Amino acid sequence: MINQDTICAVATAQGGAIGIIRVSGPEAIAITSSIFMPVQEKVKLQEKEAYTLTFGKICKREEVIDEVLVSLFRAPHSYTGEDSTEISCHGSSYILQQVMQLLIEKGCRSALPGEFTQRAFLNGKMDLSQAEAVADLIASSSAATHRLAMSQMRGGFSKELTDLRTQLLNFVSMVELELDFSEEDVEFANRDALLKLTENIEQVITRLADSFNVGNAIKNGIPVAIIGETNAGKSTLLNVLLNEEKAIVSDIHGTTRDVIEDTITIKGTLFRFIDTAGIRETHDKIESIGIERTFRKLDQAEIVLCMIAATDSHEQIEQLAAKIKPKCKGKQLIMVFNKSDLITEEQKNDLEKLAIKHKSSHIFISAKNRENTIELEDLLVKTANLPTVTQNDVIVTNIRHYEALVHALDSIHRVKDGLHNNISGDFLSQDIRECMHYLGEITGTISNDEILGNIFSHFCIGK
Repeated sequence: MINQDTICAVATAQGGAIGIIRVSGPEAIAITSSIFMPVQEKVKLQEKEAYTLTFGKICKREEVIDEVLVSLFRAPHSYTGEDSTEISCHGSSYILQQVMQLLIEKGCRSALPGEFTQRAFLNGKMDLSQAEAVADLIASSSAATHRLAMSQMRGGFSKELTDLRTQLLNFVSMVELELDFSEEDVEFANRDALLKLTENIEQVITRLADSFNVGNAIKNGIPVAIIGETNAGKSTLLNVLLNEEKAIVSDIHGTTRDVIEDTITIKGTLFRFIDTAGIRETHDKIESIGIERTFRKLDQAEIVLCMIAATDSHEQIEQLAAKIKPKCKGKQLIMVFNKSDLITEEQKNDLEKLAIKHKSSHIFISAKNRENTIELEDLLVKTANLPTVTQNDVIVTNIRHYEALVHALDSIHRVKDGLHNNISGDFLSQDIRECMHYLGEITGTISNDEILGNIFSHFCIGK
């Protein structure tokens, strides 16, 4: 780590009873000591052992700013790998800003977003994928996203990638050694063993890349599009599911003219609901744009809730189903017959037959009266069918990791094809090294300032 600045930042959100300021860098302990006065001891912070707490006062000349606890960490055994302190103050924003001002006056610099974790990465305390997991852990909003972030922080993903790179490195070394003895026509790298290794690596990378679909759904929410004709109750259902007045509800047709999105966790599964403009023939230019967006959002959805007013004529419902069904190929379609409290049992039987005809799941609800909405939530969770995630599972959730894995998979395919076609060692070596490069990009073994800057700029300040 070349940067010798000592940095500081408020590491806690406003409004709490306690506020913590983190300080890290070569002068962290000395600068903290210059504004801190222990209450009962005369021993300065510089003379304290690591992992100790000291009670005292933060003073600005003769004025006491606050009574605080100072935690002490010494390099390399700290989060950043540097000398560090954490000052636990009362949560007043005035107190925190006063302490920050004092630290800066004594030589600290305000930390950039993610700079503490970036220093931890640059100082070898964690690899890049583990550093990214820190941001995922902070942003986790469900048990599943928490488990995935913890798994990545513990290094399960990193270990798999490191093992793959080590095996590839051993073989590429043998292949390149052959090139040095090309005139002797010797073979150091057993081609059968290399082919077997290539196939094993291909399976592992494929498994990791394929896990992205599940990981992305867990992290960002399973996209659920609520579609149907105008005044079918789509916005009412969205408000019921979110338990808030998110969308405008009206008896007037065409009230929703744009796409409305929000997320909610149902029984541990995160869903991203998309309320769309009602599908109908219209000459209103703005409403037409909303309907176009409806069909675009339909392409992004994994689950489609087709809202149908159960009171509509059978012919009208059949026409809507025929219009929606072709656009739902590869998606889970659920026909939601709304306003079911206004129809007879005979009408329900007819609608059930229609749903069976179109090979669709179905449910009868009354969004206005909140009837069967809990059952609809259960049906959504069942339809999503996400696997139970543990902290030992290795599942890819990061688009950057997924793209690198796809490139690595392309490279390993070329290695495999090259072995089958008996191509020369120099071409094999190039493809193996390219695969290693993309695997290294994930963990940060191969990185550049632009990638690092982009990753850590999305962190919160203080982390």
